[in-house]
Amino acid sequence: MEAPKTWHDAHKESSTFGQRLADAVANGMGSWRFIIIQTVIVGLWMGLNVIAFIKHWDAYPFILLNLLFSTQAAYAAPIIMMAQNRQSQRDRAQADSDYQTNVEAKKEIEQLLERLNSIEIDKLDKIISMLEKI
Repeated sequence: MEAPKTWHDAHKESSTFGQRLADAVANGMGSWRFIIIQTVIVGLWMGLNVIAFIKHWDAYPFILLNLLFSTQAAYAAPIIMMAQNRQSQRDRAQADSDYQTNVEAKKEIEQLLERLNSIEIDKLDKIISMLEKI
């Protein structure tokens, strides 16, 4: 028998390739690994251009590097916004799931309280009938 799907599994299965790609890119760009790798690449880029003996492919003030950063930012911003929208959708799905769980738990608790009350009433009736016999 297959286990029931959680809200997260159902939400994940309903996402498109583009949505999954946006999530993966945003997760990658929002990591220390990305920052460290980019810092190393930028440091190498600048260092090689400063100490280059023969050809500076991007001499100071590193205009090509600035163009690359601008292009990266132009694409990164909407991708990160898409991922944030997906996160808010996931949050709403989780909140709905939590609400449904709470509603069901409340119903079960109310049923248990009714059952306990009926058991208590039955016990009291039995005690009263035993006392009347005495």
